[in-house]
Amino acid sequence: MRKEFLEVGEIVTTHGIRGDMRLYPWCDPGDVERAKKVYFDENGAEEFSVKYIKPHKNVYLVKLKGIDTPEDARKFIGKTLYMNRNDIPMKKGEYFIQDIIGLKVVDSENGTVYGEVYDVAATGANDIYCVRDADKKETWIPAIPQVIDRVDIDSGVLYIIPMKGLFDDED
Repeated sequence: MRKEFLEVGEIVTTHGIRGDMRLYPWCDPGDVERAKKVYFDENGAEEFSVKYIKPHKNVYLVKLKGIDTPEDARKFIGKTLYMNRNDIPMKKGEYFIQDIIGLKVVDSENGTVYGEVYDVAATGANDIYCVRDADKKETWIPAIPQVIDRVDIDSGVLYIIPMKGLFDDED
């Protein structure tokens, strides 16, 4: 089931004198930068409008309306920042990383279950889906059209057409 409020990351410290906060992101950086509203509650109770979210070294600087001093910002250190999935428009074939993690990986052609996605790694060229089977063996699957056949978030299944050698020792 899709969560309405998705974890963006953690506020790790303040920045400067205007109430900026440093956010360590847990999701796709593109999603972070598109957020117009954020929440400090997984049910959306504590809502803030975003003035800006921009990359800064290995974190993001977050400026929220109404948080104007370091003292205001300090109250949020260690808190998780959330966004409402409905606030971020997605194109067909785009998914939130949190929706991919936990999907069962199944062969589209023969129904073989290869395991479950436990992480998504960004390589620059394409994402990599990190899959772990019941024996804890790990396999990395390139998230490319030649391999990813269908993503069914609602059913919790990622259907693939495995490349030769991906799950066996063939050359």
